Amino acid sequence: FGCARNWGAISKRLSDQFNVYAVDLRNHGDSPWYDSQSYLDMAQDLAQIIQHVGHPMHIIGHSMGGKAAMVLGLTEPNLVDRLLIADIAPVVYDHDHSQYIEAMQRLDLSQISSRAEAIQALAVDIPELALRNFFLRSLDLTKKRWKLNLKILQLEMPQILGFPELTETYQKPCLML
Repeated sequence: FGCARNWGAISKRLSDQFNVYAVDLRNHGDSPWYDSQSYLDMAQDLAQIIQHVGHPMHIIGHSMGGKAAMVLGLTEPNLVDRLLIADIAPVVYDHDHSQYIEAMQRLDLSQISSRAEAIQALAVDIPELALRNFFLRSLDLTKKRWKLNLKILQLEMPQILGFPELTETYQKPCLML
């Protein structure tokens, strides 16, 4: 449920030494919405960005972005110099985030006029204030819409929790945190 904005402080610090591109994955933030959320598709989206820039890159990925980065490294190793993967492994997870998607879908955005109202309304289903604040980073109050394609994220949850069966290996430097 994150977005490129979440990388703001880290991007700023890394920009002293590197050109930094913070990317919203498909169906998140300001990226286009698609009818799939597979890691192979997300890796191809990343590959297109790298090809547009014109040279291999160091890739950092967290959570779902980490899985997308791993698939990119496995399927397009020529586009990746190094990988840093945080808080995720290339395995199938058994937890499910559907309850958060459902809570966001239940929020009547036509009745919400402030962030404080949204925080209060989400409290019914999401008692943790930190989680509500995190999810609300993806709420566009001006347009009364989520910047998350909740329908597709819900439908694709089994793929998001999984990891594609790939036989390739990644032979370049990789740090797993």
